[in-house]
Amino acid sequence: MDRRNFLKQSIFASGVTLVPSFLKGMELLTPDQLSGYRNVIIIQLSGGNDGLNTIIPISNDIYHSLRPTIAKKTDQTLKITNDLAFNNNLKAIKELYDQGEVSIINNVGYPNPNRSHFRSADIWQTASNTNEYLATGWIGRYLDANCQNPYEAIEVDSSLSLSLKGNIKNGIAVSDPNQLYRTTREPFFNSIVNQTNEEMLDENNQGYLYKTMLETYSSASYIQETSKIYETNTVYPKSAFAKNLKTIADFIISGLKTRIYYSSLGGFDSHVNQLNSQDRLLGIYAEGVGALVKDLKKNDRFKDTLILTFTEFGRRVKQNGSRGTDHGSANNIIAIGGSLKKAGVYNELPNLSDLDQNGDLKYSIDFRSVYATILSNWLKVNDKTVLNKSFEKLQFI
Repeated sequence: MDRRNFLKQSIFASGVTLVPSFLKGMELLTPDQLSGYRNVIIIQLSGGNDGLNTIIPISNDIYHSLRPTIAKKTDQTLKITNDLAFNNNLKAIKELYDQGEVSIINNVGYPNPNRSHFRSADIWQTASNTNEYLATGWIGRYLDANCQNPYEAIEVDSSLSLSLKGNIKNGIAVSDPNQLYRTTREPFFNSIVNQTNEEMLDENNQGYLYKTMLETYSSASYIQETSKIYETNTVYPKSAFAKNLKTIADFIISGLKTRIYYSSLGGFDSHVNQLNSQDRLLGIYAEGVGALVKDLKKNDRFKDTLILTFTEFGRRVKQNGSRGTDHGSANNIIAIGGSLKKAGVYNELPNLSDLDQNGDLKYSIDFRSVYATILSNWLKVNDKTVLNKSFEKLQFI
């Protein structure tokens, strides 16, 4: 049995998110070290958010003709230019846009797109080709190549996405630092950790498990203690998504030595009656991000933070018979930050008069170019090592 399957079948894998690699240098960042310590917050809109009703080509006749009942009207939008507008539920994002803190990257996708939720999500999370199946995520490989500690990539959730799973190291999933700490202090777990010795840490399946337990134990303590340093008084919305963003803000401002944070908001698979469901979810997203940015600004951490929002695919340009949209391909990405090089609309708008044979938008920017840009330009690491090949760098950061 290989190590990954051994862990999956272990009793410990069911109760705690396990992370491989010895934990070293556990310390928080002091106030003078915080400045210039760059973070990335990745937000996944799960289900395939409809980009055309998020960033809207408001003056395009094809958009209105192909979406006779779900196209957003002018009074349902927030104007960007004469040709483009935000969904009116993105008020907080529009305010950041007006301050030069948002970059809209259009037509992002990949060759030979897959329209399965699970497969396309895997492609985005692993940065693979369509016909390539990888067991590691791009953030996990970033950890493998550049980091000592599992908590340098954290998913604020109860389980770990493929994105954060590496070959040598995994990130750590934590929705509640106190609960993670309590779980690792339960008598059975605690007794095994305390009885572990050097002979038990040989590089085999059993040794790998013991190492993983020790790291989980130490990480839980570090995260819990560090997160006590700062507790925000910024008012966040009463949503689970906003609560997760508040946790991320507490981690960043407390000085946790984490580079990449990951969170998600689900429910965007809008085949039926799209307008109400998508509008509600975009409101949850925008209000949560607005509170997060306000918190980071108040504590002088926004200039060193990049927030990237993506979804696994776009939607079909033409609406379906149920006042919704079916699975599509290319889409927009929203980048938010206090140190953008190119704010505003980064590239050309979607060409609705030149769709692919399925009636979908054609991509012009490979999503892995976005990852490569973050790795190289923002985190200052070798992107080729992480992504397994070179991709064109963009100039939004």
